[in-house]
Amino acid sequence: MHKLYFLCIIALVKLLERIPSCTSRLSTPPPLPVLPIPTASQLKWQQREIIMFFHFGMNTFTDSERGTGQENPNLFNPTRLDTRQWVKTAAEAGVSLVILTAKHHDGFCLWPSDYTNHSVVSSPWKNGHGDVVTDLVNAAQDHGGVDVGLYLSPWDRHDGRYGKNDEYNEFYLAQLQELLKRYGIIQEIWFDGAKGEDAPNMTYYFEEWFGMVKEMQSSINIFSDAGPDVRWVGNEQGFAGNTSWSTINRTLLSIGNPGIVGYLNSGDPLGTDWVPPECDVSIRPGWFWHAYERPKDLPQLLEIYYNSVGRNCVLLFNVPPNSTGLISETDIQRLTEFKKAIDTTFSTDLAEKTSVSASSQRGGENGGFGPENVLDDDNLWTYWAPDETWGQHWIELKAISGGMRFNVVRIQEPIGMGQRIVRHEVYADGKMIVEGTTVGYKRLYRLGEVVEADVVKVRILESRGLPLVSSIGLHFDPFGLSNGTSVQKGVV
Repeated sequence: MHKLYFLCIIALVKLLERIPSCTSRLSTPPPLPVLPIPTASQLKWQQREIIMFFHFGMNTFTDSERGTGQENPNLFNPTRLDTRQWVKTAAEAGVSLVILTAKHHDGFCLWPSDYTNHSVVSSPWKNGHGDVVTDLVNAAQDHGGVDVGLYLSPWDRHDGRYGKNDEYNEFYLAQLQELLKRYGIIQEIWFDGAKGEDAPNMTYYFEEWFGMVKEMQSSINIFSDAGPDVRWVGNEQGFAGNTSWSTINRTLLSIGNPGIVGYLNSGDPLGTDWVPPECDVSIRPGWFWHAYERPKDLPQLLEIYYNSVGRNCVLLFNVPPNSTGLISETDIQRLTEFKKAIDTTFSTDLAEKTSVSASSQRGGENGGFGPENVLDDDNLWTYWAPDETWGQHWIELKAISGGMRFNVVRIQEPIGMGQRIVRHEVYADGKMIVEGTTVGYKRLYRLGEVVEADVVKVRILESRGLPLVSSIGLHFDPFGLSNGTSVQKGVV
C-alpha cells in the first residue's frame, strides 16, 4: 500500500513538472515609448521610402520654371497626355505615392475650378473639358497600389485677390476644399513656402488651412516647412543632414523663413513634435520639363538615395511629364536603371547568414526582445531591446561559414517607439568602419571600400532612453565601386 502511494506521488510530481507555471507564461512588456512618436499616417508615409512628384502645367509649355501668371491658357495643349503612363512609370520604379502640381505659382489650375477661369476650361485641351487631376486619380485607382497627393501653390501670380489677406485666403481655402471634396482620398497635401521677392505682401492663414484639411481628411499628411506632418529638408539637392532627427519644435519655425534651413536639415533631439523630413529633388536640372535637359546619371541618383532614404528621410523624386503629356523615355530608362541598382544591392543581405548575439536583452532569453529580431522582416514592431541595467549596449553578427564581403551597412530603429539613438559605431573584426550619430527609420552607410570580415559589431554609445534596433543589414553595392577598388580585411 505504501509503495503504491509512493509511486503515485512520484507520477504526480513528474506530471506537474510538465505543466508550465502561470509565471512562465507571462511575457515581458515592451519598454515605454520615447516621445514624440509618429502617427499611423506618418508611419505609412515613412515606409514608402521613395515617392514621386509630377511638375506639370503652364511652365511645361513656356519653357520656364516660374511663370508670370500672364500666360495665355491657349498654350496648354498636351495632345498625348496619358496619366496611366505616369502611374505605370511610378509603379515600375517602386513608387506608391505620386504628387501632382495641381496649381503652380503661375496660378493655372489643372482642374476646372469653380473659382477661376485660369484653368484647363480655358485651354484647347479636350475643348476645355479636360481635368488632369481626375485623370491621375482614375489612373491610380485603375492601376492599384499607387496613391495620390496634390500640390497647391499658396503664391499665385495670376489671381487679382493675391495681396488682399482675407479675400485671397478665402479663395485659396475654397480651392483646397474643392480638391479634397472632389477627388477622393488624398494622401499628402503640399504647401510650398516659395514666394518671389517682388510678390505683394501677403499673410497666409496656414493654421486655418491646416485645420480645414484635417477636418476634411483626417488621415492626410500635410507638408510644409514646418509640417505639421512632414517637413522640408531645407534644400532641393535631396540631401538630409548627416545627423537627421524626425523630431523638431514647431514653435521655432515659420513657413518661408530662409533662416531655418539648417534646423530643418538636422532636426532637433529635444523636439516636441514628430515631423520627419522629406527630400525633394528633380531627376532633371529643372523642376519642369525642358527639351534641352537630360536626367541625372545613375551615380548621381544613387548618391541622392543614400543621402536621403539612407538618412532617415523619404525621397520625393520629381519626374516631369513633357509637353506632349508623357514622361520622356530617357527619364523612364534612367528610373529603370535606378530601380535595378537598388534591387541588386539590397535583395541580398549577408546578415541573414550570421549568428547574432548581444550585450544583454530585455526579459532574458525568452523575453521576446532578443538580438535575433534584427534579422527578421519586421522593421517596425519586432526589435532588440537590451536590459536596462547594463551600461554598454551592442549587437554582434558572426559569419556562420566563411567571411562577409560588403560595402553597405544598414541599421534601423523601430520608430513607432520613438527615435532614440544619438551616437553609434560599427566595427569589422574589431576595427572601426563607421562612426555615426542618428539612425531613425533607416540609416545606410556606403563605405569607401569593400570590407571583408568574419564579425561585425554595432555599438550604441548614447541614446534617448533605452536603445532599440529593429534591423541590421550588410549589403554589397557594385555600383559604388571605382576601377581598381581594393578589398581590405576589416578596414574601410
